[in-house]
Amino acid sequence: MNIVFMGTPEFAVPSLQILLANNYNVSAVVTAPDKPRGRGQQVSFTPIKTFALQHKIHVLQPEKLNDEKFLQPLKQLHPDLFVVVAFRILPKEVYTIPSRGAFNLHASLLPKYRGAAPINWAIINGEKESGVTSFFLQEKVDTGNIILQARTAVRPEMNAGELHDVLSEIGAEIVLQTVRLIELGRANPRAQENELASPAPKIFKETCRIDWNQPSEKIHNLIRGLSPYPAAWTMLEGKQIKIFQSKIFHNRFPIENISAGEIAITENSLLVKTKDSALEILEIQQEGKKRMSVEDFLRGFKFTSAKRFM
Repeated sequence: MNIVFMGTPEFAVPSLQILLANNYNVSAVVTAPDKPRGRGQQVSFTPIKTFALQHKIHVLQPEKLNDEKFLQPLKQLHPDLFVVVAFRILPKEVYTIPSRGAFNLHASLLPKYRGAAPINWAIINGEKESGVTSFFLQEKVDTGNIILQARTAVRPEMNAGELHDVLSEIGAEIVLQTVRLIELGRANPRAQENELASPAPKIFKETCRIDWNQPSEKIHNLIRGLSPYPAAWTMLEGKQIKIFQSKIFHNRFPIENISAGEIAITENSLLVKTKDSALEILEIQQEGKKRMSVEDFLRGFKFTSAKRFM
């Protein structure tokens, strides 16, 4: 079976790797164009392109997916199947090319968390379980018929990066199983229950701003749901502060009669008042500085005004 694999980030690499390890013929990889990345803005390859070149797989990098300069070479590969993992939304003229169809691996238990950021939103919303879904593509995004699913527990202190890594690995196994079912003609897709659908929209900067007037659990889930990237943030003395790790503080707050967002420093800890209790901040990054533990932050930061996150 002739497979074309479509993907871009690190999340997709185990899925491509497992197909090669099981001797599937991946005739080409489609990934995002090269572009400046990182602090130095040096032009670099996507993780999928880097992996593909290491394994001598032909790489296509279209700017526009409906461009004939991309469609014609793609058709000339005569693909049987497209495997799509963390790529762009495919137009119908693309996903209908393969003789056996195109399926996507999505990082949620569809129909829950349809959209661009399912891992983040699952943790932000305090889910105790997550998973992956393989489904056949159709015109409306993330609505295609489900082929396979795999579930995993979301540990109480797990952050988005940790869940990402778990789902990437179990997702690779689901990709392999899905390809085998399609190859054998044994895939029995089932329709999604649309009434159970929930959104997972793209994360924007304002999504990440902490509202200290919210309950501790809600803020704590926001912090871990955005860690390590793009990270929840707040303001302190006119500078942006990113917070990567916290825990709910269940003891009595050491300062009486203060409002949400105000800070108390006790020994080497930093506590922030919330609507219903407090959070202890464990890992932090001041604007223009490195990410660090709160202990290191407190050694180097001098408060010049009221201690309050805004």
